[in-house]
This record gives sequence, C-alpha cells and structure tokens, in this order.
Amino acid sequence: MSAHFARPHRHQALERLADRRLLRELAYIDGHWTASETAESFEVTDPATGDTVAFVAALDARQTTKAIDAAARAFAGWRSLLPQERSGILRKWFELIVAAKDDLALLMTLEQGKPLQESLGEIDYAASFVEWYAEDAKRLNAESVTSHLPDAEMMVRREPLGVVGIVTPWNFPSAMLTRKAAAALAAGCTIVAHPSSETPLSALALAELGERAGLPAGVFNIVTGNAATIVGRMCEDARVRAMSFTGSTEVGRLIAAQSAPTMKRLVMELGGHAPLIVFADADLDKAVTIAIDAKFATSGQDCLAANRIYVQRPVYDRLCAAFGRRIEQLRTGNGLSGDIDIGPLMHERAIKKVEEQVADALALGARCLAGGRRHSAGPLFYQPTLLVDVPDDALIMREETFGPVAAVTPFDNEAEVIARANATEYGLVAYVVTENGARQQRMGRALDYGMVAINRVKITGAPIPFGGVKQSGIGREGSRHGLEAFTDLKYLCLDVA
Repeated sequence: MSAHFARPHRHQALERLADRRLLRELAYIDGHWTASETAESFEVTDPATGDTVAFVAALDARQTTKAIDAAARAFAGWRSLLPQERSGILRKWFELIVAAKDDLALLMTLEQGKPLQESLGEIDYAASFVEWYAEDAKRLNAESVTSHLPDAEMMVRREPLGVVGIVTPWNFPSAMLTRKAAAALAAGCTIVAHPSSETPLSALALAELGERAGLPAGVFNIVTGNAATIVGRMCEDARVRAMSFTGSTEVGRLIAAQSAPTMKRLVMELGGHAPLIVFADADLDKAVTIAIDAKFATSGQDCLAANRIYVQRPVYDRLCAAFGRRIEQLRTGNGLSGDIDIGPLMHERAIKKVEEQVADALALGARCLAGGRRHSAGPLFYQPTLLVDVPDDALIMREETFGPVAAVTPFDNEAEVIARANATEYGLVAYVVTENGARQQRMGRALDYGMVAINRVKITGAPIPFGGVKQSGIGREGSRHGLEAFTDLKYLCLDVA
C-alpha cells in the first residue's frame, strides 16, 4: 500500500476507453465514490507488461463498517420495493453492461491479463446473470401448505436475508460479482462487496453502471483494500447475514471459521481439481479439442480447468501426440494483441507454483512433450506445457495448478479410473469423453462431483446450479437455487375459525 493516490496513469491502452468514467479508483459506499480516510492506495498493474493501470483507494475496517451501515440502512427500502421494480433496475443494469462491453473487456484485460476475446466473453457471461435474475426477481412466489390443523390456513414465503457480504477472485472479476450480486439483489438483499486487489477495476466499473441503472444509495457497495482487514470486518459483523465467496478452499475455511460466531449463511465456490477422462471409444479429434478448451482457457487459471487428464491405454500414445501438436500451436502473448490464446499468469507466486509442479513431475518420471519453461513474452508468461506419464503422487496430480500445464496419465478400465478420479478432497467438475451411452450414464452417477460434463466443456450459465461437493464448496450459484440462497423461509399459520 502507498499514499500516492493522485499519480497519473501510465498505461497507454487506457486511451482506448470510450467512456473514461468507467475507470474508477475510489471505493463506492452509500452512493458516494469514497477515498481512503488515511490517503492509502494500492497499485493495479498489467500482468502482461508490468505497467501501472491505476491507483485504487485502500479502505480500512472503519470504512468497511460504514459500508455495512449503509447497506443495513438501505435494506428496508430495497426489500419493500415491488419485485417488478427491482427487476426493472436490474434490467437497466444489464442493458448498460452490454452497451459498455468493449470498455469493460478492455479494463479486464488490462488488470487481469486474459486475452481480449476471453474478456469479451466474460462480459457476456456476467451480463447473463443480471438478465436472468432481473426476470427471476418477479417469480419468488409464496406457496400454500395443506393444513393438518382444523380452522387453519398455512403459507410459506421467502424473505430476503438482509446484508450480504461478497468476496470475489481475480480470475473472473466481473462474472463472479454479477453471479452473486444479481441473485442477492433480486431477492431483496443489499450488498457489501470486496473485489480482489489484483482486479478491482472491473467491480468498480460495474458499480458505476449500477448507479446509472438506478440502484439506490447503500444497496450496492464496493470496498477496496486489504482483504484480511475488510473481509474480517464483514465476517464479524452480525448485520451481515450471509457471506458469498469464490476462491481457494484454504481461504474459504478461514471465512467459514470467522463467520461461525454470527451464524452466517455461507455460499462458497472453492477449489477444483477436475479430472478429464478419455475412453478408447472416444472421437480422438473431439477429445483433443475438449482437452485444449478444458485445460487452457484463462491460461489455465480457472477452477474448472482440467488438472488431471486420464486416457485409456489403447489410445494413450495417439492422443498424447495429437494433444502435444495442438498445444504447440497455442499462441502466447499480451492479451491486447489479436489472436492470442495464452496470456500472463497473475503474479510471480503463480509462476513459481507451476515451475515447482513441473519440476516435481519430471523428477518422478514424467516426460515433457511440449513447453516446460517460462515464455519469452515476459516474466509472468509460461509456455503451454504437456506432461505425460505423470504419476498419481506428483504434486500436479494432488494440487490445483492454476497455470497452462496439462498433466496426462494412462488408465486401463472404468472402475480404476473412477477410483483415481474420486481420490481427492475436491469435487467441483469432472469431464468425460466417450461415445458409449451406457458408460456416460454410469460415469455421471459414479463421479463424486457437483457437475459432470459429457463430451463437452462449456456447461455453465445463468440457468444452471453451479457448485461443488466435498471441499469444493457450499451451496449453489446461478439458477433459482442461487436466488433462494439469499432468502429465509417464513411460515405463517392463520387461524380462520
């Protein structure tokens, strides 16, 4: 953190913004753009070049409390609006996000590094949640209960929880915010959100558009700064009735522990360690394309990334060779350049983790068929890499990778690969490639994961309940279940004698 809040911007790409008001460096509390009371700020840099993008206000626990105060005050008014009124505001927010798509994608690539085409796709994805919940806000209906008591009428209805704390990660800085916030806002809750300090600009731009859409003061607050300070204050405040978090399992456990004294509702999408299983009957061209998409999207920095690729032995050598050729064709570079597949990793820690996992796998007998070292594009770039014959005890087969490294290993039969795929504390998503219909059904049942993709990669979206089992999370996001997570059931029993 530093006190150099008023420094000029140095990144030339900011000149490409059509709407310069979307670049915000102040937090957003109670309808006001808010500086740090201590004049502290932190630098946001482009991971592709190291250039400064912005200096963003670093708020403290006292100002976090002010944001909670504002959300608590705004709750009564927001929940009392007709669902159609909340829906109309969310719909306007959606329309503004779509209209600002190019600027929002540019900001995301500058602060996160992902290829611009991927950023554009994420803005579409983020907007889809706002559109979905704008409609679903109008459908949160009460239900009647057949009475078991004489002269009584019974009703169950859903009511908003209150203030919701939201903590979002750096790898999907727009979509993870809208997926949570749109659901909570549709339910009638108010928001205090903390975006990752690596990528706060996307959240602040969304707040600017939310203000234009008519979100009342205090309903949607963005608090930037040190995560431990801000999130710790949110966890300990009893007025924050729920915490919604996307990030590592380690941090999720800490938030759960800090939230326990105030008995908060928890919605958590945590770590993943996805298996991708290719059977001998698979279409190998399709299997290679699926493996490329499942492993290398967002430069491998995705909780849905295929970390462990199991290939049945009869097609193992052919698939590895074809996979290696495709990996060597992936283009690495600055995400603002055209036709780039792999951007930089987020920080030096990510690079070192990838290097450690690759070195460990090679020491245990794995072979490197492509890549295997840092890329010449810059200090945070790593070559798209293929490791084969990777043993199950290698670090990369036991830990989430978050980098552009594919680890492949053979298997012999269905029962064996199910046991190996399930032998992890994680359970977010699994991928299966097979043309056998009966096997598709068996694998869908046997794999201990919250989501299973058969013969495809893209499975997420606003209508589906996104989430995992075991140490990969609590609850679901998206779909009607994502809205209901921010409500309490209230039972009414009326005497009609």
